[in-house]
Amino acid sequence: MGTESSKEGEISEPLLVGSEKNEREGEAEERIPPWGEQITIRGLLVSALLGTLFCIITHKLNLTVGIIPSLNVAAGLLGFFFIKSWTGFVTNLGFWSTTPFTRQENTVIQTCVVACYGLAFSGGFGSYLIAMDRKTYELIGADNPGNRVEDIKNPSLGWMIGFLFVVSFLGLFSLVPLRKIMVLDYKLTYPSGTATALLINSFHTNTGAELARKQVQCLGKYLSISFFWSFFKWFFSGIGDSCGFDNFPSLGLLAYKNTFYFDFSPTYIGCGLICPHIVNCSVLLGAIISWGILWPFIKTHAGDWYPDGLGNNDFKGLYGYKVFIAISLILGDGVYNLIKIFSVTAREMFVQKPKQYQIPLTNKLQDAETMKLAMEEKRRDEVFLKDKIPNWLAASGYVLLAAISTSTIPILFPPLKWYFILACYVVAPGLAFCNSYGTGLTDWSLASTYGKLGLFIFASCVGNNGGVIAGLAACGVMMSIVSTAADLMQDFKTGYLTFSSPRSMFVSQLVGTAMGCVIAPVTFWLFWNAFDIGAPDGPYKAPYAVIFREMAILGVEGFSALPKHCLEISCGFFVAALVINLLRDVTPNKVSRFIPIPMAMGIPFYIGAYFAIDMFVGTVILYVWEIINRKDAEEYAGALASGLICGDGIWTIPSAILSIFRINPPICMSFGPSGSS
Repeated sequence: MGTESSKEGEISEPLLVGSEKNEREGEAEERIPPWGEQITIRGLLVSALLGTLFCIITHKLNLTVGIIPSLNVAAGLLGFFFIKSWTGFVTNLGFWSTTPFTRQENTVIQTCVVACYGLAFSGGFGSYLIAMDRKTYELIGADNPGNRVEDIKNPSLGWMIGFLFVVSFLGLFSLVPLRKIMVLDYKLTYPSGTATALLINSFHTNTGAELARKQVQCLGKYLSISFFWSFFKWFFSGIGDSCGFDNFPSLGLLAYKNTFYFDFSPTYIGCGLICPHIVNCSVLLGAIISWGILWPFIKTHAGDWYPDGLGNNDFKGLYGYKVFIAISLILGDGVYNLIKIFSVTAREMFVQKPKQYQIPLTNKLQDAETMKLAMEEKRRDEVFLKDKIPNWLAASGYVLLAAISTSTIPILFPPLKWYFILACYVVAPGLAFCNSYGTGLTDWSLASTYGKLGLFIFASCVGNNGGVIAGLAACGVMMSIVSTAADLMQDFKTGYLTFSSPRSMFVSQLVGTAMGCVIAPVTFWLFWNAFDIGAPDGPYKAPYAVIFREMAILGVEGFSALPKHCLEISCGFFVAALVINLLRDVTPNKVSRFIPIPMAMGIPFYIGAYFAIDMFVGTVILYVWEIINRKDAEEYAGALASGLICGDGIWTIPSAILSIFRINPPICMSFGPSGSS
């Protein structure tokens, strides 16, 4: 979600290399397999299995709270576990010999899995795509100006798969010619890619393999606990949305009415363990400001600021304040970081010297170590430059795919004319470069911000005659390109540090994207048929669907339909988001690390406070764990969190099957005042 600051996430390459030197004394002599051997049938099968699991997890998070933590570590860890288990099983049987499991194959699996489940997010299944459906249209209201019945396109497996196939590959071809500049010349860090490479490199050492085995045991243990806990909870969840542990008034009935309660969700606790402390605290602060202070205050003005007695989901009432103030915080954060990334990119490119000339003084004083690192870096460079991806292939691939997309998308979305799509593809490579460069510097991808920018522009250009659908579809085109381009460049960085061929990285991205174009819609279709997606009082609220459709309507109609003082309050929160971000950047780290993140604060404004409680429980567990034993916390927190998330995610499959066959839980556990019946 882009809520991690660069101050907390950045990893420098000299530190990375130094931390590995004792474990990789013999790495210079290690045989590096050709790029074709790095991609294996067993690796692709494991990638498809893990891609399916992670797509389900991403959909569940996307359709409930919209916060999606990075699952890259879990992908690398589980890929290592499955292949190691397979090779060990086959070897023990003695049927046939197996090829060794290398760090390069591990990297290919991780890349393929991330490319696959990434489409569950950038495919818009919780945002722009589902914002086109009838339920979101009805939630906003047929009498809302600009919300036309003609601007409805309900999800269908066929057109969703087709749409993903025509838009998801262009980003992979847009920046391939710049891989040497981004990775070697400017030496961009790509903190997540660097951390993933460190993890994979550590697996393929003796000490690292033992740690990985213990991490997998931890993950499996908490996956089982999470799965069986979710199974147990199901028996008490009854029919409707007010039964079970998910509606347990743990902080009292009054707090429960304002969505302050702990709902015993392993997924959200796991998110709290993975996300930085400042993100979890920002989410809780946003919940307190909105549901604890602001919404009760606005409710006291019912009958004055807005008509009294309106439904909970009427945009002329409190619901309108919730949506638009949340939008203002999210947009303020996105606009600030967009400007920041542009300015940082321009300064790095045109003012400062390339980073390879800025050698730290400590390395100059350590001649032997410097020579060793230089030789290792030279070998990395040779591997990275050996298997070139021809520029003509990248250029012709981009042009061909753009032509196919330009002719196909107007068939799916008639209001989005071919010349609008062509305009997207003309400017997209430049935006993809900016996003990839910014991600390399800060580990912060602004794909959704670029998508919202396209949404506003094209919705306003098309106007009342289909502007909502055109804006949402254009948002999908822009998000897909800039997101996949940044992911590919990050994978190139991971491949560079694990001595993996860029050609195998590119091919695995293509294969993973192709898998995602099928797996992501199919797994979403499971949710769509099994659950009441978009119901504001249900567990699968799809919060960003309403937000994205309202953004498109704003692009078409302006602000005339908002409730009284809603525009003024929203503008105030927009400015507050800019100021808070500025304070985070200009204050010293010892101060800025306590300043909240507006993007994270904005999410509970619309959804509610319950998931913020769960995530805060996760962050408290991690904080106490770090005090008691920091080393264990660093080594096992990610595995524990991944186990909690994966176990709850796996339970979604049998839960959906039971729902499809209309098998309901036998017990409804609910709570009320002691005097009520």
